[in-house]
Amino acid sequence: MRGLPDVARPLVMGVVNVTPDSFSDGGRYLGAEEAVAHGQQLLAEGADLLDIGGESTRPGAEPLAEDEERRRVIPVIEALHGRAGVPLSIDTYKAGIADAALAAGASMVNDVSGLRDPRLAEVCAAAGAALVVTHTVGAPKEKVLDHAYHDVAAEVAAFLGEKLELARAHGMEADRLLVDPGPDFGKSPAQTVAMLRGLPAVLALGRPVLLAVSRKDFVGALTGRRPRERLAGTLAAVGYGVDAGAHVLRVHDVGAVADYLEVRAALRGEVEVPADLRLPEHLRREE
Repeated sequence: MRGLPDVARPLVMGVVNVTPDSFSDGGRYLGAEEAVAHGQQLLAEGADLLDIGGESTRPGAEPLAEDEERRRVIPVIEALHGRAGVPLSIDTYKAGIADAALAAGASMVNDVSGLRDPRLAEVCAAAGAALVVTHTVGAPKEKVLDHAYHDVAAEVAAFLGEKLELARAHGMEADRLLVDPGPDFGKSPAQTVAMLRGLPAVLALGRPVLLAVSRKDFVGALTGRRPRERLAGTLAAVGYGVDAGAHVLRVHDVGAVADYLEVRAALRGEVEVPADLRLPEHLRREE
């Protein structure tokens, strides 16, 4: 599958980190076999697409050589491409890795650097792939908590608008571009909350919005929870984002988010509920 997936309904993007040092699940799926098995599990839980990354963007993480990043992610993409049946995304800010990943079967590049290297747009354009453009004010792995915003939502939208123009200038078609407002990227927790409250400014750009709120620091700051304890807070942020109009939800806890969206759609009348809907026998609790 090439290009932008159908976003007629909110899509769940499962996170596959092939890294030893990601902030919430680093090292759990470092081997290719473990990462592929994890990707298949996320698909079974309801993922609509998978985002595969080999380099942590956690602040302070060590830079990763391209050869090592390629060694981590390409076998995983090749294996999942043959089994997944859904679009695969490569989480990278390096044009060489993006090129290799698209050749191996990925159809989207998730660039968290804010298109610092416009060659990423050229690579995606040549492959007919989709590109996610993310807002940030710092370099990858740089934690910025003191950037002064006058109106964070408006400034994020303006930045993304400029980057969309840059991507188009380097060959990208508009209908293959998504935007990510970058929760926690170049923002304090309070600034992230303010940006999310102003999400309509980003939606006004007219491109699908990828929302990456899963287990983020702003959720931890609000709840006092560690990364793997932030599911409830993540679901609250996901719900807010979907109600605001977000299109793609990048999450770790795919099953919980898929269940949330399924029940939400039923209650809102967005899907048909059979008149004879019953709880299956094996799920009935014992009296």
